Amino acid sequence: MLNKIVLSMASLRMMSGTIEIIAALIMLRFNQIEKALIVNTGLAMVGPLVLLTTTTIGLVGLADKLSFGKMIWVLAGVSCIFIGILKK
Repeated sequence: MLNKIVLSMASLRMMSGTIEIIAALIMLRFNQIEKALIVNTGLAMVGPLVLLTTTTIGLVGLADKLSFGKMIWVLAGVSCIFIGILKK
């Protein structure tokens, strides 16, 4: 029997991968740099959103197993990832 939290995280990742493949097919269909860039820009929002959502689901699943101090370290690590992604 699959863990509901793991199933949710995996489902989100499969959905994200499907969106990526569909976006690649759309880029090929349009065959124009400008339109491909627009599609790619839309994907830039999907990746971090999926990362944040799957991480949140995982943390909720671990909340009863992690101490408060370890939870702070995990949140600090995720924050560093987002700062690194969003800062130029």
